[in-house]
Amino acid sequence: MSFVLRPATLADASAVTDLLNAVDVIEIGRPETDLHTVEADLKHPETDLERDSWLAFDGDRLVAYGLLWDNSGGERIDIDHYVLPDRQEAGQLVLEAMEARALGRARENGSGHSVVHLHLNIEPTLDTSLIRARGWSVVRRYHVLRRAVDRTRDQAPPLPAGVRLRSCATEADRLRVHELYQASFAEHFDFQPRAYEPWLHDVDAEGLDWSLVWIVGTEDLGDSGFLLARDDREAMGWIRSIGVLREARGRGLAGLLLEQAFAAFAARGRDTVGLGVDTSNATGAPALYARQGMSLHYAVDTWEAVLR
Repeated sequence: MSFVLRPATLADASAVTDLLNAVDVIEIGRPETDLHTVEADLKHPETDLERDSWLAFDGDRLVAYGLLWDNSGGERIDIDHYVLPDRQEAGQLVLEAMEARALGRARENGSGHSVVHLHLNIEPTLDTSLIRARGWSVVRRYHVLRRAVDRTRDQAPPLPAGVRLRSCATEADRLRVHELYQASFAEHFDFQPRAYEPWLHDVDAEGLDWSLVWIVGTEDLGDSGFLLARDDREAMGWIRSIGVLREARGRGLAGLLLEQAFAAFAARGRDTVGLGVDTSNATGAPALYARQGMSLHYAVDTWEAVLR
């Protein structure tokens, strides 16, 4: 079987969204990919679509898609890869092209090798024997959790004495959230430091409702944590990031932020809120989310290959 391989353009966003939703239905039981999310990915500032994206067609049918980006400026390269289960050969063609480009990109950055990461559902449409044979292995597992919310149960939490909470209303607040993000995530697996402007793209700031971003602080420590949520996913309200500085952990600030987000989404008429968590997170986040009533929706593995 022969396939046509070409780079993606922004005009392909709708077709890519359809493909990703077809994969979603197979992997998690329902479509959960939104067009604006694909468009944001295709606009990634560290992605040159002509060189860093791939579409594989079987006739007029899009059957595989790949995207590569470089947040590190060094050896670490990230890729996305999607393929329909009956078109594994197309998926392999895309993967081979991505590996070659990842190594080339790392060499452009001055590194002699590339460490590439790919996130896949634990039961993906991609035949994982193909990537294991190419030296890929699982290095981390993430859970996507979700929780039902309603207006009656989920109310804005009372603030303990000495604790303050505010929405992200000004540019100064946005800068502060960026600082808190960089500091609270610095010790997390695979963290890549990001300057303010690239970080704004990472969180799709243009499409972000900043009233769903909160900063929490204490009288003795000042601003100590944040929660960044978004309400532009059709499937559910989404908590993209939550972080608390090391010196402020153990005071219930993360739980307070979660309860604030649950209440805000419930007030907007949402019935479900989700987030992703590293199952090996050492800050106690998985246990916190369980206490807050969040349960497993699906699981994702981080696959890694070292290319030389």
